[in-house]
Amino acid sequence: MKAIHPVMIAGMFLGLFPGKGESQPPQTAETPPNIIFILADDLGYGDIGALNPESRIPTPNIDKLAEEGMMFTNAHAPAAVCTPSRYSFLTGRYSWRSDMKMGVSWIWDPPLIHEDRLTIGDMLQSQGYVTACIGKWHLGWDWPTTDGQPATLKSQGLNVDYSMSLGNGPVTRGFNYYFGDDVPSFPPHAFIQNDRLVIQPTEWLDPGKAGAPGAMIPGWTYENLLPSITEKAISFIITQTENDRQKPFFLYFAVNAPHTPIAPSAPFKGKTAAGPYGDFVYELDWYTGQIIKTVDDLGISGNTLIIFTSDNGPTNQDGKNYVGKVGSLPEEYGHNSASNLRGIKSDAWEGGHREPFIVRWPGRIKPGSVSSQLLSLADMMATFAALNEFTIPQNAGEDSYNMLPVFLGKAESPVRPAMVTQSGNGILAIQEGDWKLIMSSGSGGSWTKPKGELPFFNASEQQWQNVQLFNTTEDISEQHDLAAEHPGKVREMVHLLTKYIKDGRSTPGEPQLNNDPQLWPQVEWSRYKEVKGAR
Repeated sequence: MKAIHPVMIAGMFLGLFPGKGESQPPQTAETPPNIIFILADDLGYGDIGALNPESRIPTPNIDKLAEEGMMFTNAHAPAAVCTPSRYSFLTGRYSWRSDMKMGVSWIWDPPLIHEDRLTIGDMLQSQGYVTACIGKWHLGWDWPTTDGQPATLKSQGLNVDYSMSLGNGPVTRGFNYYFGDDVPSFPPHAFIQNDRLVIQPTEWLDPGKAGAPGAMIPGWTYENLLPSITEKAISFIITQTENDRQKPFFLYFAVNAPHTPIAPSAPFKGKTAAGPYGDFVYELDWYTGQIIKTVDDLGISGNTLIIFTSDNGPTNQDGKNYVGKVGSLPEEYGHNSASNLRGIKSDAWEGGHREPFIVRWPGRIKPGSVSSQLLSLADMMATFAALNEFTIPQNAGEDSYNMLPVFLGKAESPVRPAMVTQSGNGILAIQEGDWKLIMSSGSGGSWTKPKGELPFFNASEQQWQNVQLFNTTEDISEQHDLAAEHPGKVREMVHLLTKYIKDGRSTPGEPQLNNDPQLWPQVEWSRYKEVKGAR
C-alpha cells in the first residue's frame, strides 16, 4: 500500500518521540500491562486468513498477530448483535439480564448500562489505569433537548440541543476519554469527544439505505471514519506512553468496520477479490497493523496485552452503495465471511457469534499457540481483574470467567464450564462441552429463515419441542439436529440454563437479580413471547 494515508502521516511522527525503539522496563507487580482491546464490527469467523485458508481477503497484519500470540477457535460474542455484546464485554454480565432482552439500542435510546453497574473501565481506573474508548459506543446516551421532551424517531431528533453536553456516555461509565461517532449510521453524523460534539451539525444527511437521516457536520463522509478514529487511537497510545510509562493504559478501540455503511477509503478500494466488503476488511487489517506497529515502535510490546476480536457474526453484504443485499457476498464473490459455520449476524447458530479472537503478549503468551477453550467476550472483566489482582464484587461480573491461565498456557482443563449466547430476536442458546442447545426451532435471527418458533414442554411425551441440539465438536456446521434422539440431554441443558437464569449469574457466588426477575422464572417462554411481542 504505497498511497499516503492520514494515519501513515501520523506514523511518520513516531520517530520524533524519544521513547521510540526503547526497550520496555521489566514488568513487575507494580507495573501491570497496558491493554488494547480491538473490537471489529460484524467481522466474520471466515474473514481472517489465519482461521480460513479459503478467505478471499488478505489479512496479513491480523494473521501476523496470530503468529505472535494465541488464536482461539471457540471464542464467542455474548450475542449475535452488537449492543448486547458490548454491554456484556464491558460489564461481564449477559445482556439478557439487563433491560435489553432482544435487539439493539436504537436512535436516541437512553443508556443501557446503569449508573451503579461496575464496568471494566471503572475497575481498571481503580487500579491506576488511564482508560479510553475510541470508536463506536452504541450503548445509549441521555440526549439533551431544547424543549425538555425526549428525542424520538418521529421527531428525527430535531429537538436535540447539540450545544449541550451529552449525559451518561462513556466518560461516566469508566473512561477518562472518548472519541467517536457513537453509531456510524445513526444521527448525529458527527464526532463526539468526551461528552460534547466536536463540531456543531449545521447540515442534514439523508443516507437512505446506509443509515438514518439526521443532523450532520459539513463535509461528513463515511470513508473518513476508520482513518479518523485510528489516528486518535494512535495518538492516545503515544501520549500515554510518553507521559508516564509506569502508569498503564486501557484502550477500548471499537472500530466501525466492516459494518454498514461499508465504506473503504480511496487507497483500499478495489484491492481485494471480495468487493467493497473485502476492501473494508483489508483496510481494517491495515489499521490494525498500524496500532501494532505503534506499540512495537514505542518499545512497549513486552508490557502490552493486545486482543483482536469482533462483536458478532457477518451479514455477508457485498457493500454496493454502502450496504448491498444480505447474503450476496458468497454468491457474487465466492467469499463466505462465516466460513463453514451455519448462519450469519443475528442468528443463534454459530455463524452469528463464533468470532476470531487473537491475543498477543510477547514474553508471556506463547507465539503461534492455538486454544480450543470455550471463551466469551464477557470473560474479559474477570481476566483483566486477574491481571491486576482485583477482587470483583459479588454484584458485578456475574458471567465472567478468568481466562488468564489459558492465555499463559497454564490451564490444564476447561475454565468455562458452559456459555449462554443470545440471538438478535432474543433467543437463548447454551453450550456445554460438545453440546449446544438452541431454545428455538429456527435461526432466531433477523434475516435467516426459518426464524423459528418458541419452545414448549410436551408433558405427555416428556420432551421439549421446538428446540435444536447439536454436537458442535462433530458437527460444527450444525446440520444434524439431535434433539429428538437425546431428550435427556435436552432436559439436562434446559435445567442448567434455568439455573443460570434464576441465580442471576453463571459463575460461583451469591445469587443476583436480573433486571426483570419475572421474565424467566423457570424459562417461562409464554411470558417471554408476550414481552417480545410488546417491544
